[in-house]
Amino acid sequence: MSFLLHRRSAVVAGCLLVLLALSCVAYLSVGEGFVPPAEVVKVLLGRPSPDELVVGTLRLPRMVVGLLVGLAFGVAGALIQTVARNPLASPDIIGISQGAGALTVGAMTLGVTSYTVLPYLSVAGGIGAAALVYFFAWRGGLHATRFVLVGIGFAIALRSLTTLFMTKGDYLVAQQAQVWMTGSLNGRGWPEARTLAWVLLVMLPLVLWAARAQRTVSMDDDTATALGVRLGRVRFGLVAVGVILASVATGAAGPVDFVALLAPQITRRLTRSAQIPLLSSALAGALIVVLGDLLARRLFSPTELPVGVLTAAVGAPYLIWLIVRRSGPRRSAGSGGTA
Repeated sequence: MSFLLHRRSAVVAGCLLVLLALSCVAYLSVGEGFVPPAEVVKVLLGRPSPDELVVGTLRLPRMVVGLLVGLAFGVAGALIQTVARNPLASPDIIGISQGAGALTVGAMTLGVTSYTVLPYLSVAGGIGAAALVYFFAWRGGLHATRFVLVGIGFAIALRSLTTLFMTKGDYLVAQQAQVWMTGSLNGRGWPEARTLAWVLLVMLPLVLWAARAQRTVSMDDDTATALGVRLGRVRFGLVAVGVILASVATGAAGPVDFVALLAPQITRRLTRSAQIPLLSSALAGALIVVLGDLLARRLFSPTELPVGVLTAAVGAPYLIWLIVRRSGPRRSAGSGGTA
């Protein structure tokens, strides 16, 4: 059975990778002017092409940022949901994205509008919000239901604080903050892509550790403790990795809602596994962001929507369905246990 699950996970990851590659070619082909896929491939391979300016300079940097943001959100959502043992526990539900947004928008109202500074403030805000949620949810252990409820409470409070900052700030700054809060790849380029790539590269050893540690957290608490696993430390480490990834992604593109919620759940249903494979979740997150931004650019052309509008349009109904499903009579007995 274990072999079949691993094989299924590998097949799902392969299929997601193929879909992502096709989506990337479509993203680079479709725009104000259509570029044939053959020319897109030429540009990607570094060969001379008359469409090098459109593909390589205008569209490719934005797509790369979307890819990396989706990868980060996908892994972050999988880790946080694994620790909380709750599909509702994602960075944009439990206050992490709201913490990043509150500090960033607050800085904007004080006149800090440099895109070289704001991403670092977003990371600090996300980490600070996560620390508060973790502190108030801890009662001799991390209880899954309490973790989510405390996070939702902080998310509401921090969103209200963000709204207050926007009403007190300059009109133009408030408009800029509103676009950022929606989650957008507009104007993103190689500087954001390089920063994200370096952070993800540095985080790679921790992500590989998290993929292994995930297995122990997915076990029953008594079994894991009997095997000598220090669950408290492992859970803290997994949450820390997820929070950093989510905060960095938020700093690059704003809080692109529901990507971290959708990607792990799509992966879990495709793999039919109790443990969320991080690779598949990362690929699913990247696929959601790339396709979402492609549709956001073209559905209402020439008006260009932020990608967060599309992801929210899909994610909000799914969130409602999850809440209704979990509150139904078939809820598992262990869903409210200690995470």
